[in-house]
Amino acid sequence: MRKIILLAGGLLFSVSTQAQILDIIKSTVKDKTGIDLNAPIKTTTGASTSTTTSPNTSTGASPINLESLTSTQISSGLKEALSLGVNEGVKKLGVTDGFLKNEAVKILMPEKLRKIDTTLRAVGLGSLADQGVKLLNRAAEDAVTEAAPIFTKAITSMTITDAKNILLGNDNAATNYLQSKTQSQLFTAFQPKVKASLGKVGADKVWSNLISKYNTFTGQSVTTDLNEYVTTEAINGVFKMVAQKENGIRNTPAMRTTSILQKVFGAQDGK
Repeated sequence: MRKIILLAGGLLFSVSTQAQILDIIKSTVKDKTGIDLNAPIKTTTGASTSTTTSPNTSTGASPINLESLTSTQISSGLKEALSLGVNEGVKKLGVTDGFLKNEAVKILMPEKLRKIDTTLRAVGLGSLADQGVKLLNRAAEDAVTEAAPIFTKAITSMTITDAKNILLGNDNAATNYLQSKTQSQLFTAFQPKVKASLGKVGADKVWSNLISKYNTFTGQSVTTDLNEYVTTEAINGVFKMVAQKENGIRNTPAMRTTSILQKVFGAQDGK
């Protein structure tokens, strides 16, 4: 009986000691942090229970699913983007200084004739060289306005089969596709217009005089096909403008000014 009383007393002492130690810990925590460990833990219920948003909850417009687009929609969106690029490009280039004052597309002296530029300037005929370059650009500016229907026809020839791959391609995929498919036919159709423009602005006569003077000073015989050169440079200039527009539509939602552009290139955003 005595043993039982002693054991019970020991246990009570142990429990009492532990309680005292726990009280000391709680008091210390409250003094140091202000946290009362004796206060009941509050639990919240309802919508505030979790800050995690359900994956099915949308806080804005739902992203467009690429699979939800038909091949016709994709094709239409790409053709519209290219058409905008061509129309805006031709409009910007087909005015006075459209080529000449745009460093991205300005037509310079042909590579193999650039020694003419250096020679003429050395003998005080720099103004003639400047006039030659100016009229090359004037010819392109004059001719490019007549080329819009050619580019438009080329755009409409894009097949639905290629459309999705182009949409998922790089920033200039549509422009590159259009150029690879139409470069030769554009050149054939555009060259007569450039030739007529060279004559219209007087570039052919100026360049004939320019080359003649160079040959006289150097004793050489230099010739070049200005028609071919300006045709190629003018076409490349339009494609550069189209590429800029395509890049903008792909990467700047604000440039998607129609519903089909928003739908198609919105789906491209999440590719």
